[in-house]
Amino acid sequence: MPGSGAVGIYVDVANIQSNGGFGMQYDVLRRFACRGGGEPLRLNAYTVYDPERGRRDPTYQKKIHNFFASIRDVGFKVIVKHYRWYSDDEGNRYAKANADLEIAVDALVQSRSLSRVVLATGDGDFVQVVRALQSQGCRVEVVAFENVSGDLKREADDFICGYLIPGLIPVHRNANGHPPWGAVGSRVRGTCHFHAQEGGYGFVRYLREISDYMWVTDTREPDSPYGSAFFRDADLRDGVRVEDLPSHEVILEFDLVESAAKEGALQAVNIQRVGP
Repeated sequence: MPGSGAVGIYVDVANIQSNGGFGMQYDVLRRFACRGGGEPLRLNAYTVYDPERGRRDPTYQKKIHNFFASIRDVGFKVIVKHYRWYSDDEGNRYAKANADLEIAVDALVQSRSLSRVVLATGDGDFVQVVRALQSQGCRVEVVAFENVSGDLKREADDFICGYLIPGLIPVHRNANGHPPWGAVGSRVRGTCHFHAQEGGYGFVRYLREISDYMWVTDTREPDSPYGSAFFRDADLRDGVRVEDLPSHEVILEFDLVESAAKEGALQAVNIQRVGP
């Protein structure tokens, strides 16, 4: 029987990088996946490499190898799939590489020793894999950013947009001495959970920190790791439409400032939409 806290993380690197997750911090992903005292039993990152380009482009080769090393430094095993080059009927060359089969086989075989599986991908081809993992008794969580399959979201036990996990995709303004995520003066990401269109205001909710109690979304509860901030429609920037609010799907990025109307409360300003 798997240990109660045994966790497996499987990252479809190409899918994540090409769909909003370029620059994802693998140490943060590990911390998130192992919240609640989980034991990181399997940490696999499946990536692609073009050996032909590597032979003629030392800069590309060095960049890719440094990336692989940085993932290994935080405990991930890197599984490399090489691009294969083909020619079509007109003589045009094209490359193909896909790690889906390797991810599926490894996750299913290794699930016998796991209680929780975290899939970092938005690819709908993994819907059947999720079902198979669940039939083995695993809880399956999906982390992804953009262009995420709706079927994959619905099939997973939980879907978490990577933009909302503190530090997974760093907010550059919070670096170099700026206040950390969630503090007054920081810039964070969240969603609008209430909007009064006639009044021209609403409230956004954001995750303050990675926590064992992420299911406690009511910010009034003492165990809730979420924060809430008031906003005015006048602070919505280009790309944010009031008719789309409230929404769990629209990801917003905003500055947290002290509210001028209520002591101790926070206000969201300079609100922009993240992603497509």
